[in-house]
Amino acid sequence: MASLSNQWLTEGWIDFEYKKYQLQAFLQEASNNFDAKKLYPKLSELIAHYEQLQVFSTQKKLLTESFPKEISRLDFEQFLVTYESVLADDSLMQELNDIVSFGLKEMKSKLNTGKELYEEVEQQVEIFPIGIQPLRTDEGYFFLNDYLQKLISVYHYEITIFESYKEQYRGIKTTHLANYKISVTKNYESIRYELVKTNRSLPNPATYAVEFKASYPFTETMLPVAKRSLIRAISKPK
Repeated sequence: MASLSNQWLTEGWIDFEYKKYQLQAFLQEASNNFDAKKLYPKLSELIAHYEQLQVFSTQKKLLTESFPKEISRLDFEQFLVTYESVLADDSLMQELNDIVSFGLKEMKSKLNTGKELYEEVEQQVEIFPIGIQPLRTDEGYFFLNDYLQKLISVYHYEITIFESYKEQYRGIKTTHLANYKISVTKNYESIRYELVKTNRSLPNPATYAVEFKASYPFTETMLPVAKRSLIRAISKPK
């Protein structure tokens, strides 16, 4: 399984051809996953590595711009003064620059493929409430319907809020409770009724059904997309 560590850019042998080989092996595996309609974990890994290269590129540019400059040429006829940075890239830094430039270009192309697949999957999601919804919807249950396996997977969820230095983010903590074979007697309402009986701390739980109009790999695509879609659905102004 081809993967890149968080320090792949600077660890080990810093050589353009070697790093190119590492990156292409990772991107090929991501491509194979996307072809098989598997979004995760490769899409999130791609985003993290792409952002890491962007940070390196930006910080390098800021560092270069902050260094003092010296006059390299005077043009008295045009009244122009040309400056040149005192900081010159050594061979190692130049190698890193080449790797970062190549990596950003290749990763962006593959990211676009992953995002297109995500948008395709997201368009197939339908979420709707089961039963009477309470005012508090940051905790409850959701039922993920896998038509291919004829299974309803039941999850307890809890919406979490965490802050970065820029803004607030919503996350979701989930616990898988059970799987039910779809039948005439085993439907959303009957499952919700069972959950209420077994968990008295949630007498009227927020409950949602998450359905996909098309079939996708469950663990790598349906479940993570269901979670993200549910967060957005719950977070919408009532």
